[in-house]
Amino acid sequence: MKLNDLTNQTCEWLKGTGPNSNIVISSRIRLARNLNRIPFSHWANKKQKEEVLKRAREAVSSNNYTKGALFLQMQELNNLDKQFLIERHLISKEHALQADHKAVVIGEREILSIMVNEEDHLRTQVMQSGFNLDGAWQIINGVDTGFGKKLSFAYSQNWGYLTACPTNTGTGLRASVMLHLPALVMTKQINKVLQAITKLSLTARGFYGEGTEASGNFFQISNQVTLGHSEEDILDNIERIIKQVIGHEQNARGTLFEQDKARIEDSIWRAFAILKNAHIITSKEATDLFSRVRLGIDLRILKELSISTINKIFILIQPAHLQKIVGKALSPQERDIKRAELIRKELGEK
Repeated sequence: MKLNDLTNQTCEWLKGTGPNSNIVISSRIRLARNLNRIPFSHWANKKQKEEVLKRAREAVSSNNYTKGALFLQMQELNNLDKQFLIERHLISKEHALQADHKAVVIGEREILSIMVNEEDHLRTQVMQSGFNLDGAWQIINGVDTGFGKKLSFAYSQNWGYLTACPTNTGTGLRASVMLHLPALVMTKQINKVLQAITKLSLTARGFYGEGTEASGNFFQISNQVTLGHSEEDILDNIERIIKQVIGHEQNARGTLFEQDKARIEDSIWRAFAILKNAHIITSKEATDLFSRVRLGIDLRILKELSISTINKIFILIQPAHLQKIVGKALSPQERDIKRAELIRKELGEK
């Protein structure tokens, strides 16, 4: 597998399958780990970072879950490649900066990825389509167990796994769920829901995680702390709360459609018409319009479309993906034109 091969496949987390996939886009679990007796990445020198890279490559090659995975050194990638990986949620924005002595490992179907020498020496993540934290945990627990046989991790009997950021100390586990919550936004209940989950030790971010704002009615909800809690406790807590959020969104969708059916149908059909006929469209406008189309699919208004089709288009129209498809750099206006052309083509084929 090569990096460019990824443009021809659908990310696991965008397949539109799994439990509650009409509301939950994806489930992700990330584990932060650091090698014993080597300073955290921000304090490590060149030689120490190279040692982390070497040990990580050896561990990857011997782990049953990562054998044959794509191992990319960040300094060998251009800016477009890095942005492409960010758009596919395989690396963070921070990992794309100061690329020396950094790497990313990408497993088959992009279920698994590992950032090497980001904030922590290893940040392993597993993503699943739909509301499937349990499935993601089973995989990542197996990966981590395999690494633990080859690598000595920084660990304290009192504090658990030691991490660069204190909020990750303990289990090193961050579980997150990406949700599409248009009805809660439209009924102005979203702030109330987000305030409630904050009081329950969860946090909400935008589509690309920490430091990003919600757009297209997408919200990423995750646990805030790990210290003092077991992996099972963290996952049980977030699953229980997410189920409540899903219930609120389902109720809001039902109420909207029941009380204001004509306006909702009009909004959805207008969004679909613009997407199918526009000749120039920005990324933000397309994201907002696709949010309404997704809602239309779930409410059985747009019966000829599927969530998987919309997810496929959604990732292809991101800036780096468009330029990868065309094979050259595009100006913002050229991207807007190409984005509209791609959307018309994809929607016209259905």
